[in-house]
Amino acid sequence: MSEPLLTPAAPAGAASEPLLPTLTPDQLSRVAQRGVRRTTSRGDVLFEPGEKAAPIFVVVSGELEVVRPAGAQEIPIITYGPGQFSGEVNAISGRPAIARMRVSNAGEVIEFDRDRLMNLIQTDAELSEIFMRTLILRRVALIDRQIGDVIVVGSAHSAGTLRVKEFLARNGHPFHYLDLDHDQEAQEVLDRFHVTPSDIPVVICRDVAVLRNPTEAQVADCLGFNDAIDEGHVNDMVIVGAGPAGLAAAVYGASEGLDVVVLESSVPGGQAGSSSRIENYLGFPAGVSGLDLTGRAYTQALKFGAHVVVAKRATRLGCDGQRYVVEMADGLRILGRTIVIATGAEYRRPALENLSAFEGAGVYYGATALEAQLCAGSEVVVVGGGNSAGQAAVFLASTASRVHILVRGAGLAETMSRYLIRRIEENPAISLRTHTELIALEGNDRLERIRWRHEQTREIEAHDIRHVFIMAGADPNTRWLDGCVALDDNGFVKTGTDLSPDDLAASRWPAPREPYLLETSRPGIFAVGDVRAGNVKRVASAVGEGSIAVSFAHRLLR
Repeated sequence: MSEPLLTPAAPAGAASEPLLPTLTPDQLSRVAQRGVRRTTSRGDVLFEPGEKAAPIFVVVSGELEVVRPAGAQEIPIITYGPGQFSGEVNAISGRPAIARMRVSNAGEVIEFDRDRLMNLIQTDAELSEIFMRTLILRRVALIDRQIGDVIVVGSAHSAGTLRVKEFLARNGHPFHYLDLDHDQEAQEVLDRFHVTPSDIPVVICRDVAVLRNPTEAQVADCLGFNDAIDEGHVNDMVIVGAGPAGLAAAVYGASEGLDVVVLESSVPGGQAGSSSRIENYLGFPAGVSGLDLTGRAYTQALKFGAHVVVAKRATRLGCDGQRYVVEMADGLRILGRTIVIATGAEYRRPALENLSAFEGAGVYYGATALEAQLCAGSEVVVVGGGNSAGQAAVFLASTASRVHILVRGAGLAETMSRYLIRRIEENPAISLRTHTELIALEGNDRLERIRWRHEQTREIEAHDIRHVFIMAGADPNTRWLDGCVALDDNGFVKTGTDLSPDDLAASRWPAPREPYLLETSRPGIFAVGDVRAGNVKRVASAVGEGSIAVSFAHRLLR
């Protein structure tokens, strides 16, 4: 058997090796009081890939090994010795195990199922820090080294491939990617599973299930992302949307003892999760990627016991009965005493004739590392003058040959933070084109050429540019509310003092008080983040609103 893929170069130890910290005798003693001791024999299999809620094990004596089955072979991943513990983020989320764990040397272990583990990390601050840091870093290492239970076969020219890769990446799930255009192994995999290039993207789950151009919901179901939901249970708080505002509400609500469920139509993080780097968020002087920030918030919500469901789209909010009801696209109905609307907004799609044909195949609405790889060495266009557009332009300029920023106004001063403007001004790879509008997209299977127009001169220019990032304007995701709460003229949710007497009368406001800050025209339904009328388009503001909504929900629930 070859060397384990995650074997550290340095000796194990809490200070020297974050993937394999060794607990002290005092820490082991505290752990032993919370878990279940069991003896082990060489060759015992403790869990298999796909097993739901696999426990973690603290090694008292002996040795455990983690391997990934690959046909008739096994690929070693990591080995745990005395004083060390197994597991990664799936131990917190409850998602199925991605590998096999076996006893390589007989001894004794302390077993923690998910409930015992959650109790430990919620009550022992020192052990919580060690376990949470290690579980997160192991998941990061698995992602970086593409060690997982999923193979994705696709092409850089396929919009579906980008969609599936982004869904897995932003859900923090490790996968091995094979490109039909460059990897010889890709065709061998297609032949082995009897699929053709016309089926791409192909997702292979645990060498068993084969999905052809799957939806996000199909991928989530195949990998067991979501626990079953009890439709008869009335939750203290149902949060719709897992962007920064929704995740903040989940963290504060669950940490304060509320029964919280979070529903996300796609992936946790929202628009902020696709930001390449956020540099003006409090406490991160060197900046933080949106994926890192929201990924940590997601894990934090799980740590406190929030139930997060992904790839489930809300289609209607029912507010006529005794309890509020969120209806899902698959027919699922979820009951809540309070509701937090955190569905955000999406970038406005310009009125271009064939825009939808190029979405994911040259036209993008976020600039993550996946998109940056696709346009390395090429010219790109960023449409928009807000902070998200500025962050994308600076990020893409590190790999693209040239970045053109198109704005319809006279400059960036009124819409973008000064630090980003300076970055753009000082970067020779970025060109700002004011009073300029994108007017045409051209190509066959993917974008090949664009045209833009200078509004002052009416001059039209054509350029062989294959990558366009659209980050201008915002439309709120409020269609699913079905008239339940009052909206402003642009479709954003009205809250607090913005609600008029007519709004409250139309909703039959029953309470002998005025609506709380962030409360809608229905008692106990709150709106936070970009979906709210009058919102401040900053991540910190969204996080603050999510936490504030929880304090008002507490008043109502009491």
